[in-house]
Amino acid sequence: QVQLVESGGGLVQAGGSLRLSCAVSGRTFSSYAMGWFRQAPGKEREFVATINGIGRGRYYTNSVKGRFTISRDNAKNTVYLQMNSLKPEDTAVYYCAARQGVAGTGGYEYWGQGTQVTVSS
Repeated sequence: QVQLVESGGGLVQAGGSLRLSCAVSGRTFSSYAMGWFRQAPGKEREFVATINGIGRGRYYTNSVKGRFTISRDNAKNTVYLQMNSLKPEDTAVYYCAARQGVAGTGGYEYWGQGTQVTVSS
């Protein structure tokens, strides 16, 4: 069983930065594509970013391109989401997720419990 634990959320002013981390259990971390998703109050969960197992393929939703960066450290079984130039509309619960195979915007098998990010104006 794969377990994911997010950390790094918090309250930040608009224009600020946060780095989310997601620690993943298991010995085959590099075989999983990883993704970040978010869910704002009253809205459906949406895709934010994804990265393949060896960290070369990265894809972002348009609203975060140029501001967010997804990365991973396979030696530490951890995936990161560096968030810069944060906006109030980035406020949401952020989730990391894992799937076998290539990076993608859906079809994730395993999910973390989420971490709250709040951006004040």
